Amino acid sequence: MLGIIFMYSAVGAVAGVLAGLFGIGGGIVIVPMLVYCLTLQGVSPEVMMQIALGTSMASIMFTAVSSFMAHHRRGAVVWDIVRRITPGILIGTFLASLVASHMPKAFLQGFFVLFLYYVAAQMILGKKPKPTRQLPGRAGMFGAGGIIGVVSSFVGIGGGSLSVPFMLWHNVSVHKAIGTSAAIGFPIAVAGTIGYITGGAGHASLPPYSLGYVYLPALAGIVALSVLTAPFGVRLAHSLPVDRLKRIFAVVLMVVATRMLIGLF
Repeated sequence: MLGIIFMYSAVGAVAGVLAGLFGIGGGIVIVPMLVYCLTLQGVSPEVMMQIALGTSMASIMFTAVSSFMAHHRRGAVVWDIVRRITPGILIGTFLASLVASHMPKAFLQGFFVLFLYYVAAQMILGKKPKPTRQLPGRAGMFGAGGIIGVVSSFVGIGGGSLSVPFMLWHNVSVHKAIGTSAAIGFPIAVAGTIGYITGGAGHASLPPYSLGYVYLPALAGIVALSVLTAPFGVRLAHSLPVDRLKRIFAVVLMVVATRMLIGLF
């Protein structure tokens, strides 16, 4: 068991840095690494993808708090946006995670692969939405939160890949968009975790020490280091050329996506 926790601690160390650096909640990296680790453990393919998504969501609850508190201390979280977008996020994320709990592995893995390619292309091109409008009203923010929540549930992320471009499009500065995205990741993670725990409760193929589709040994290992490394990622985000780093990271994502795509066949 200690070896398993140590393996997942390495996953958490990487995820925490990325959560703070890119505001992505770490899930983009956590999910494929969890799939790889769960395969090594011999976990049933029937539940492997759901466990990866549910455990990723649960871990983001902890990395998001560490990350957004570090951003908050730098004045980079717009709490009014968090307050207005959270209702849609909670409903969209919870309902979508329940649906994903009953989806076949091939569909979820294929959806995740497509999302990885999307994120990688977004990073390589380096295109930012033109800040041509103001934030929408209550209904618009609810709808945006719902969409971000639905997609986040299906790929096990904190929503940064969607919420950051959304905020940039609506005249929010880059650093505040990243910091606010980290805060938005918390309600996404809470609702998604509850959904995956509920959807996976009592499944016969779950490995020992699982709470629904949340694998507790993996969660413990990931959280142990990700909470410590997320503030380090935040410091890097305020001192390094993030755009250049994103392009390098994008190449890694494309390699990971291609490997997962090959695995489907």
